[in-house]
Amino acid sequence: MRTARRRDLFLRILEETRRKYRFVVHGYVVMPEHFHLLITEPEVGDPSVVMKVVKQRFARRLNQLRKRTASAQIALWNSSPDPVWQKRFYDFNVWGERKRIEKVRYMHRNPVKRGLVEQPDQWKWSSFRAYFHGEQGLVRINLQEWRLEITARPPETFTDERSTQRPLIRKVRE
Repeated sequence: MRTARRRDLFLRILEETRRKYRFVVHGYVVMPEHFHLLITEPEVGDPSVVMKVVKQRFARRLNQLRKRTASAQIALWNSSPDPVWQKRFYDFNVWGERKRIEKVRYMHRNPVKRGLVEQPDQWKWSSFRAYFHGEQGLVRINLQEWRLEITARPPETFTDERSTQRPLIRKVRE
């Protein structure tokens, strides 16, 4: 994701995936070689499925673009392009509002810390501008436009143990 076009492509794919798998994005930042993403548990699938879909779709599109623009050059050197992604992602469960804010702030400060920009709002590929300026970017933030599907469960499936609860938000980064 070293170019603006690639980062835009990644965000378009993330938004398509957000709508299809029905999860809420609380924050994101796309860096030149990785991304940070704070999302709720998807209603369809799970976070691993979401990450697999986003990464596969992006890699396929990127490889299609590579073949189209550089097929003669690649054939000349008879080499294959470097892989797009590392093999796995790191996830972190976020349980409270305080931790959610901490993680979103960390993400938004990442481009400044890396020296890519002087202020967080100068980095186009983050959710900062949605929070600070109220701008709608390529990915909808804190939005759930689908109807919640609540299914009845028998009372014996409920428990008081907090260890069985699923987190509201998971942070995923590459």
